[in-house]
Amino acid sequence: MTEPRAPRWRRRLSLLLAAVALPAVGTGVLTASPAAAAPADDIRLNEVVTTGSVNDSIELYNKGTSTIDVSGWILKDDNDSSKYKIASGTSLAPGGFKAFDVHGSFGLGSADSARLYLADGVTLVDSFSWTSHSNPSWSRCADGTGGWTQAATLTLGAANNCGSSGGGSTTPVAWPGGSTVATADAANVFGTDLSGLYQEGGVMWGAQNSGKLWRLVPNGSGGWTPDTANGWGSGKALRFPGGTGTPDDEGVTLTGAGSAGGVYVSSERNADASSTSRLSVLRYDVSGTGSTLSATREWNLTADLPATGANLGLEGITWVPDSYLTGTGFKDAATGAAYDPSRYAAHTGGVFFVGVEGSGTVYGYVLLEAGGFTKVATVSSGMAGVMELQWEPQANRLWVVCDDTCSGQHRTFQVNASGAFAVTAVYNRPSGMPNINNEGFTPAGADECVGGSKPVYWSDDSNTGSHVLRKGSISC
Repeated sequence: MTEPRAPRWRRRLSLLLAAVALPAVGTGVLTASPAAAAPADDIRLNEVVTTGSVNDSIELYNKGTSTIDVSGWILKDDNDSSKYKIASGTSLAPGGFKAFDVHGSFGLGSADSARLYLADGVTLVDSFSWTSHSNPSWSRCADGTGGWTQAATLTLGAANNCGSSGGGSTTPVAWPGGSTVATADAANVFGTDLSGLYQEGGVMWGAQNSGKLWRLVPNGSGGWTPDTANGWGSGKALRFPGGTGTPDDEGVTLTGAGSAGGVYVSSERNADASSTSRLSVLRYDVSGTGSTLSATREWNLTADLPATGANLGLEGITWVPDSYLTGTGFKDAATGAAYDPSRYAAHTGGVFFVGVEGSGTVYGYVLLEAGGFTKVATVSSGMAGVMELQWEPQANRLWVVCDDTCSGQHRTFQVNASGAFAVTAVYNRPSGMPNINNEGFTPAGADECVGGSKPVYWSDDSNTGSHVLRKGSISC
């Protein structure tokens, strides 16, 4: 039987102890060749100025590979009654910047939003909200794809000044999506301790601390319900290799092979010996119909990681593909040189990142198919604890998530110019989300992006209000 999870106040104490109107400027704005049809998603809000000598200005950026005609597109703040219509004949070439002085149509306040719509005025393309004036510039780092930060200098019409490190500000900004949050499960389906989440298309995988793995399917109302096929109706019990012991599993992830390549969970201890840390990554074959799953492989990282409390160990896990790491110049901490996947034997084509609750540290590991491992990264999250990790391939960013210990803060990371993962944005939880014990988080895939927005889901370890799963949204 799994030891009950420590009360929230005790976990917080453990964490504290463990932590002891601008001219037409820009490049490639107008072109002689006609604008080709291209996804609207390639046009991004890129810089916002709310105060100073050139206040009330919004910059757009084309991150795509085709010139895009933005004639008639609409800019708004947080008030639908006012709008700025982009002039006819305005196009952005690939990599082009264009700034618009909107002060004649509306002002941008200290707590406000910038929103971009197609010419129909209904289809939202992109949005950004903030809670303080630009100082001097709210800028996206990297251009068009990264998180929002207070950049060092104003760069309207040109590439943003993100600093040599490529890192973002640690000043929290508003959630990059809708403020509304709704429950996404029926009452009292899971009880407490549902932690990690991972969405795989029309399937949601959930790791429960009591040594259980769930396979969830859509419930027809925008939420999720247990799959009733192949023995999944009440979840499946997990065991260590050989069929003994009960993993205190906290996180769940997949590789590029999907669940057909195995489901990977992070575990902080054997619940049958709950006072001792056992910081492990476990792989499970989920293709059968039995009610119990024994791990086909364990990577026990305990001796390779700093000591931590038995209930403060591996919480989150995610997998980042080699293609992103090599393409961004990621530096391998084991060699001090650029990461070279060929240096390692068979290893699933990526690096597993695990988050430690007690220290708030994220570690990257190459896990060899044969059972060995190599630590290739150590990343400080800057938070008191890490409860969830998620790699979002659509935006090429690593989400690092804390629970109510950090007021539900989320941070995003990308590889910077030095080859290290650095923070690109810090987000407050959605205003419609209470400060609850969310230990799981997963964004939907790019295929669910509609009108510039897609769903995200959280799991509340405490089953607050008899519900575990909650649904919100983020900008695509």
